[in-house]
Amino acid sequence: MNARATIRLLPDGRRLHLNDGPIDLIIGADGASEEVARAYQAAASRFVTILDELCEELPLLRTRASNNSPFPKGQIAGRMSEAVSPYQERCFITPMAAVAGAVAEAVLAAMTAAAELQRAYVNNGGDIALHVSPGHSYTVGMIERADTPSLFGKFDVSPTLPVRGVATSGWRGRSFSLGIADAVTVLAASAPAADAAATIVANAVNLPDHPAITRVPAREVSPDSDLLDLPVTRAVGALCAQEIFEALKAGATVARELQAKGWIHAAAVCLQGQVLLVEPPLDPIELKSADILPPVVATEVNNAPSQRNTHA
Repeated sequence: MNARATIRLLPDGRRLHLNDGPIDLIIGADGASEEVARAYQAAASRFVTILDELCEELPLLRTRASNNSPFPKGQIAGRMSEAVSPYQERCFITPMAAVAGAVAEAVLAAMTAAAELQRAYVNNGGDIALHVSPGHSYTVGMIERADTPSLFGKFDVSPTLPVRGVATSGWRGRSFSLGIADAVTVLAASAPAADAAATIVANAVNLPDHPAITRVPAREVSPDSDLLDLPVTRAVGALCAQEIFEALKAGATVARELQAKGWIHAAAVCLQGQVLLVEPPLDPIELKSADILPPVVATEVNNAPSQRNTHA
């Protein structure tokens, strides 16, 4: 039995908090009380197995993904590998880029297999897996910065929207990044897919060799980082309006590419108070400065604490 894990209801009596080392989940569900209780029991039972399961294949999961990589044995590890596979030939990426989303998805799958729920979410430090049944929806808030409460907008997830995963990445947040985005939020068909894509888009928001940007090798900050000696962003100085736009445009261009391939549904790219939205349907138009939107206030959100890991 896993004696490390913490399993408890939050003070509101409605949400479940699960913690085991680096994994920290906030879970919510709606439905008949007995169904919610059954779902929470299933979540806890699945949760206590996850960290040991991942550790069994950790060397593989921290190795750069390629066409020659062995396919992992574990269910969650397999979903991580599948999520990063579209990107493995274009850049350095390891399955760890999708770990938070894949964990959230696995716990949610256990819940929906065990109980009849109207809706449910598993939030793994901002990477969220969603279940929405007909007649129900979620309103999810988007943040401008990953390190502080900074809501700038919201979106609704209904049963007909092809979105069941939301992920946020950026240099200020819970993970390392090769780029300079304060936050990139991605909506996709699954949580692992959103997690991997958020990494890719956040890395693309960049101004190479800019003197106001401080970067250091990843393992100087975290010796066991799967990013090894890749330069991760540690500080970003003030940028002028044109520089902000150029960096946002680079990230949005990649997001539009992923959207055109059907890998993501939409994205929001944020840098120093400016937001660039990549909305469906895809319009093959040139991005202009008019596409940069001022932050707006979200009126309805589902919030949860964030966590930090070592991947971009």
